[in-house]
Amino acid sequence: MSVPTLAAAPSLCAPLPVLGRDVTVPLVTGGEVAYAALDYAASAPALQRVWDDVAAYAPCYGSVHRGAGYLSQLSTDLFENARRTVAAFLDCRDTDQVVFTRSTTDSLNLLAAALPDGCEVFVFETEHHASLLPWRNARVTCLDAPSSPRQAVDTLERALADRTASVHGGHGPALVCVTGASNVTGELWPVRELAAAAHAHGARIVLDAAQLAPHHPVSVRDLDVDWVAFSGHKLYAPFGSGVLAGRADWLREAEPYLAGGGASRRVTRRADGGLDVEWHDGAARHEAGSPNVIGAHAVASACKALTEAGFDTLVAREEHLIRTVREGLADVPEVRFLSLFGDDAPRVGVLSFVVEGWNSSHFAAALSAEYGIGVRDGLFCAHPLVRRLLGGDPRSQGECGAPEAAPGEKSLNAVRVSFGAGTPDEHVERFVRAVKELVRDGAKWSYRTEDGRCVPDTSA
Repeated sequence: MSVPTLAAAPSLCAPLPVLGRDVTVPLVTGGEVAYAALDYAASAPALQRVWDDVAAYAPCYGSVHRGAGYLSQLSTDLFENARRTVAAFLDCRDTDQVVFTRSTTDSLNLLAAALPDGCEVFVFETEHHASLLPWRNARVTCLDAPSSPRQAVDTLERALADRTASVHGGHGPALVCVTGASNVTGELWPVRELAAAAHAHGARIVLDAAQLAPHHPVSVRDLDVDWVAFSGHKLYAPFGSGVLAGRADWLREAEPYLAGGGASRRVTRRADGGLDVEWHDGAARHEAGSPNVIGAHAVASACKALTEAGFDTLVAREEHLIRTVREGLADVPEVRFLSLFGDDAPRVGVLSFVVEGWNSSHFAAALSAEYGIGVRDGLFCAHPLVRRLLGGDPRSQGECGAPEAAPGEKSLNAVRVSFGAGTPDEHVERFVRAVKELVRDGAKWSYRTEDGRCVPDTSA
């Protein structure tokens, strides 16, 4: 039996085929419409090609690494080939490790558990919670939100220089964690320059590429980052897979992230009844238990599909969609887009905004119920950043994604529209028309708050 082959690459001039492209949803005003999935920043739909590759492998399902049977060997080859594919996609160094995880959050928590004693971590308050919160066992310095890429680099350089000059000496290990593209504004961060600043002061850097990798090429070598983390479900693969790739030494020296089979090379019982364990040195050290082979294979398939489609083509098409939104709503003064670096800053297909006179949860509910458009409202698991952009107290907290005002009251959160390689022009054009109509005419239906969400009122 041969290893299942990958499907042919899709056309480069059209949206990449994704699951759900033919799904229709009911409208509260009557009838149905093709669903416009514009919440890619949370979870992108799986590429059809990825799904086909997973389906082709599924009949060959077998245990990994320790099975003697043919399907076990096939699954093992598939799993390890996926590791090599991801390493190539990220342009990893020869000595780097690729560890499969559940998500970006899982990847960064793994790295947090592997920090050397006394490590100091530097993060900007602009980070997603996945890269802001895992470092609770380290000394954390949270840096103020910058107003430009240059200020971001200057802020980090000053913080690292102050650390070196401090009474503590600043000679211990240090780690900088930074996003590649904001999950709130879509703006690209100066990763290469931040990496140079970190290394100049003896620190290492990990790149949260959850929002960057699906939209732009990510080269570990070119950016000169020490680690990179991303999630499969944002890279057009199914849920439940992620990657941490980068330098091996901290991972090799740390206790296993999970203790169990696969992470251990040899286990013996001592005369006193205790156990001696010799752990693996490679990626297996942090991949205890039966691995998610389908998830790894799906991530590798997505990496191949995006590479073959060509990021130049994908970026150009996405920039066209961004222009469609920005130019289409330029004459709607009630709409204010959120930005750190300015409206003209380079960005991926992620845009957050508020609408004067609307609670954001109410606005998102109307887009869904009356137009069949799925967006996100809330604080986007980046509470300090959204609070700052909204002009509120960045220390104030609220439930991630939960509305904090009733329909018609002042909005304390925002709406986010996001798209990518699978988004048809029609979906973005429908979104622009819908925003204009809602601002001009108001909602056609009445809404109420139920279980913390704004929903159509069907009681009448």
